[in-house]
Amino acid sequence: MHLTFQHDPRGESLTLIRRADGAVFTLTSYSRKWRVPHDLSHAVTERELGIADGIFGVIAAGAVFSTMTQIEGKPRYDAKIRSDRILKAAKGVGVSEAIAAVIHEAVEKRLPTPYAQVRESWGVISQDPCPYRDEHIERATTTLRELGEQWSTSPDPLEFPWPPKLRATDPKTTRLRTR
Repeated sequence: MHLTFQHDPRGESLTLIRRADGAVFTLTSYSRKWRVPHDLSHAVTERELGIADGIFGVIAAGAVFSTMTQIEGKPRYDAKIRSDRILKAAKGVGVSEAIAAVIHEAVEKRLPTPYAQVRESWGVISQDPCPYRDEHIERATTTLRELGEQWSTSPDPLEFPWPPKLRATDPKTTRLRTR
């Protein structure tokens, strides 16, 4: 999958999503109040922390959100059922929402890297120890700062390749078939 973040003339951002299956979508981001698009914070956070079943990982696997519009490729006959199945199984969407928001806020407000806030957000989601080490949180924050600066200072689209390994699991394709 490949993401291209584009400046929308209305002051928003528009993400062009090219999936490996040939489908191409636009995703409108309602982020006019922020310098850095919120969807970019999701992409960076999920990629840098390795969240395979976050927003963009579920899209890579075949999920489609209501804010997405397919502009190329043939829609799958089971697109809605497949999307619902993938989203139901994904646990990382909530994790991504919580942690991306913390990192996004730190970048927007030019605050220090939010190590404690990420761990606190994780603690609301899970009783397990936070799996993200300080260097991962630092890398996500630094990358978002750099890409946010690039986004703010250039009208050019921002290219963002998505790692093939960061893809949610489609439960239907992982079941063993029995007769």
